[in-house]
Parts: sequence; structure tokens; C-alpha cells
Amino acid sequence: MCEDVTTDRFLNDRIEVLQYRNGYRFSIDAALLAAFAAPGDDSRIVDLGTGCGIIPLILGYRYPGVYIVGVEIQAALAALAMRNAKINGFGDRIAIRCLDINALTIQDVAGPVELVVSNPPYRKAMSGRVNPKHQQAVARHEILTTLPDVVNAATRLLGIGGRFAVIYPAERISDLLTAMRAADIEPKQIQMVYSRMQSPARRILVSGVKGGRSGGAAVLPPLIIYAADGAYTGAVAAMLRPEGG
Repeated sequence: MCEDVTTDRFLNDRIEVLQYRNGYRFSIDAALLAAFAAPGDDSRIVDLGTGCGIIPLILGYRYPGVYIVGVEIQAALAALAMRNAKINGFGDRIAIRCLDINALTIQDVAGPVELVVSNPPYRKAMSGRVNPKHQQAVARHEILTTLPDVVNAATRLLGIGGRFAVIYPAERISDLLTAMRAADIEPKQIQMVYSRMQSPARRILVSGVKGGRSGGAAVLPPLIIYAADGAYTGAVAAMLRPEGG
């Protein structure tokens, strides 16, 4: 892809984000997942399918003691994520690996790690309209990476007791929970995400523990993105501030 990037500011201008003008661009899902993940202050973290590196940037800013590896199969996006880490001064704490997650090993991420996060492709390969632009299509449809691929990579990289945090379409909740349990990641926190108060659930946030005991999942209060006037709700607005929600 030829060089054609935009420069956007995020977290009240605290971080700068380069994105391809006509490529895949991050959505609010990244901010929701970053807030939900809530890593420990000195955690080692892996972001599977990092795109432009937005989740590592958010976590790197909010948690100065963490070390993050972003993994991205698309070379152009991986290169952009590396640039974003460097221009924000995180070159020593954010590393980017351009790899297929099916070939990813603990050695590639200096693991095992305490936390894996992912905003994976959410549509099955042959379902719905596939975006004609390759970058967007790969990010949204299971073309190069499937949900089981992501969850199996997470369990390979996590130590026992490590956490996997993910955002996924609410309509595929059964697929997600089944895949997590099959990979020995027990769901422990679940939060439904709604665009507006009266709308159906749009996304689901789930956190699971590798090797965790079955049962005992906490269902958190629902997260509403937009208030009646169209502005972000207080909870979401807080997630978009530098200190997080």
C-alpha cells in the first residue's frame, strides 16, 4: 500500500496515532477493551491483531510499567504500529511482531505473559459483505485468522492464572465462550455493550483465566455507549480520558 496516512490525536491529545487514510482504522472498540483489560502495573501483555497499535498505545500511556508486544499479520499495519510506538516515546516498552498468530510462540513474546488482549476479526469468512479493501476485510472477516486461532494463541502465551480479555460481537457469544473453554481459558467476567439504552447488545467484553476453575463468572452491569442526546455516556467518556475509566 502506498504511503497515505492521517495523524490523529487520542486521549485528549496525549498520544498521536498514524493510520492509513484508506486502510483499516481503529474504532471505539479498542478503547473499550483497553479499559476493560485493566492490567497490573508491571504486566507483560500481548495484543493479538494489533492493527496500527492503538491498544498498546493506550495501555502504554496509562500504565508506565507495562511491556507490550503487538502481533500483526499484515506487514503494512505492523510497520505503522512500530512507527506509532516510536513517535509516542514507547519504543522501549512496545514491541511489534509481524507474524501469523498460528506460528506464534512464547519465545516470540518473551513469555509466558500475564495478559493477552484481542479485538479479533468478528465475521465468518463467507458471511455478509466482505470489504473490497484487503486491509479492512482481513481485520473484520476470518480470512487469515479465526476465533479459535486467536484463543489458542492466547492460551499458548499465557502462564497459568494469566488473563485473556477480548471484545467480540454479542451475537457470537456462544462461539466465544465455547472457544475459550476449549482452550482452557475459563470466562470470569462478562459485560454486554449497548450502543443505546433501548438497543440490542452490540458487543460483549469477556475476561477469562487460563486454568481457572469452571463456574463463578461475574456478569458486570451493562455498558451503554451513547446517551439520549447522542453524546458518550459518562462511563465511556471516562474511558477516553488519559487516566481511563
